[in-house]
Order: sequence, then structure tokens, then C-alpha cells
Amino acid sequence: MGRERIPGDSNLSHPRPKVVVIAGPTGVGKTRLGVALAQRFQGEVINADSRYLYRGFTIGTAKPSPDEQAGVPHHLIDILAPDDDFSLARFQKLANAAIADVTRRGHLPLLVGGTPLYINAVIEGWRIPQVPPHPEIRSRLETEAENLGIEHLAARLAAIDPVAAERCGVNLRRIIRALEIHEVTGERMSDLEGKGPRPYDTLEIGLTAPRDWLHAAIDRRVDDQIAGGLVDEARGLLDTGVSPDAPAFSSIGYRQLLPVFQDDMLLPDAIDRIKYDTRRYVRHQQTWLRANKRLIRIDVAEPDWLERATELTRAFLAAPDPDPSGRGMESPDLQRETL
Repeated sequence: MGRERIPGDSNLSHPRPKVVVIAGPTGVGKTRLGVALAQRFQGEVINADSRYLYRGFTIGTAKPSPDEQAGVPHHLIDILAPDDDFSLARFQKLANAAIADVTRRGHLPLLVGGTPLYINAVIEGWRIPQVPPHPEIRSRLETEAENLGIEHLAARLAAIDPVAAERCGVNLRRIIRALEIHEVTGERMSDLEGKGPRPYDTLEIGLTAPRDWLHAAIDRRVDDQIAGGLVDEARGLLDTGVSPDAPAFSSIGYRQLLPVFQDDMLLPDAIDRIKYDTRRYVRHQQTWLRANKRLIRIDVAEPDWLERATELTRAFLAAPDPDPSGRGMESPDLQRETL
């Protein structure tokens, strides 16, 4: 199949840039589809998977292969050191900049990944409080929670920002974030967040598969990762000085191996744990997929799934923007994870 030009002079000719979103659970084939559509429609892939951001963590995260990245431009991969902190606001800013860059060159941005929070923040135009983490504030509040209980902090937040308090519930991390924002800015977090107009005209493809098919694919993938050197990769990262407490080591496929290196677990048990934890994370992803009414679901177990995705993309690129203002599209409520 040859490349096809985006209808019109370029993506710049549309009131809002056109963006194709490819979402779905781990192991379902998002990378394969993203590369195929990018090759067909002069596209570039913008990563929306939180674990692809970290350098050195390659096998266990199933990053696009060197051949895939050489054949199609990829953005927002390997941009962080393993111990770097990263925020939703920063991802949104980088992704929007990448989309603008791809669009300026007349190419098609494809936002591809399995982190629903990242996808929603970009395509729904979330307003996110631009407050960086303050470790000293967080440490003080964590100590206060240990001494006086989560309920004490929850009551304080309820007095300051009852809307945020209701959203936070008893989630300590979210309560601390809301209090941190208020302490730094003097403003309520619920007043700072929300949604603006949707900045892009989007086609949102949600890849799905029958449960047994997906579980078998996950098991095969984990076995292939082990055979491909995942254990040596994880051990090598530790040997080069990466802390086991680094954010990147919280990734599935890596944190389960730490007890093996400490002689607290046998490797076969760790492999079983990786498979189990991956399936559990997939259930979280699928909950979001079911709730997102914008997604056009494509079952990858069907033999013509790639052709269907290609036809949907072609029709989307040829169609006018149904809502140039971006204000008329319904979308799920702002997720609590923004806290």
C-alpha cells in the first residue's frame, strides 16, 4: 500500500488540526496500527504511554522497535532519565507542541498509547494547575497524615475546597496535591482546573480483543520479553546506578523483578506476577475504554481490523470538522486522576 496525502492542502487547512487517536489495553496492537497508519497517511506518532518516556526501560515497556521508529517519526519517547519526575501538565504541553510541529509540516499527528489520562488531557483541552511539586510541602503533609490520620487532612481540604475534597475522597495523594496547590497559589484547585474547548478534530480508535485472546497475547509478550533479555536489562539498570525507587522502576515488568535480585523471590514466580499485574492493569484500561463514548471500537481478533482502521482514517481525513468551535462535543467528566 502506498502513501496517501491528507485531503486538502494540508492539515493546516482545517479549522482545528485533525488528530487520530489510537487507544487500547496493553498488548492489543496499538504500535502496529500507529505505524501502519503513519506510513499510509504521511503521519507521525506522538507517544501517549507514560512508560515510553523513560530512557533505558525498553524491553519491559515494549517500546516501538528501532526499525519502527526509523520508518516513522516518533515523538516523546526516551525523553526522561529514570529518576525524573513528570507531571500531567508537562505531558500535555509537550504533546500539544509535538502536534503543532507535525501539523505545521502538513503531516498527520497520531496520538498513540495506553495511558488514558494523557490522552484525555490533550484531546479534551484540560486546564491543569501549573504548580510544580514541592517536596517539602508534601513531606510535611505526609507526616501530618501519619500522626493525625488522613481524615484530618481531608477535613482541612473540605473547609478550603469542598469540591476538590469530594473528588479526592480518602485518597491521600490527591488530598495532598489539592492542599499543596492551595498553599502555593492561595487558590482552590477546583477553580483552576476544568476543560476548555476541544482543540482538535479527532478520530478516536479504541482497539479491543476478547478476554482470552488478550490474556494469551499478554502471556506471550511477557515470555518473549524474558527471552529477549528483560532480566538482564533490569539488572543492568541497577548496576549503572538507577535507584530501585526511581519512578521508572515502578513500571510493570521491572518492579516485579526487584525481589528476584534481592533473593526474595524466584524468577518463575516473578514472571507469573508480571502477567497477573499486566492483566489487572488491562482491566483498568478497559474500564476507561468502555466509558469513553467517542471511541470507535475495533476488535483486533477480526481478520480485517487493519483495513477497517485504514478506511475509518481515510473517511475522517476527507470529512469537514463537525464542530469547528470544539465546544459541542460531549466528553467524559474530568477524571479524578487530575488531582
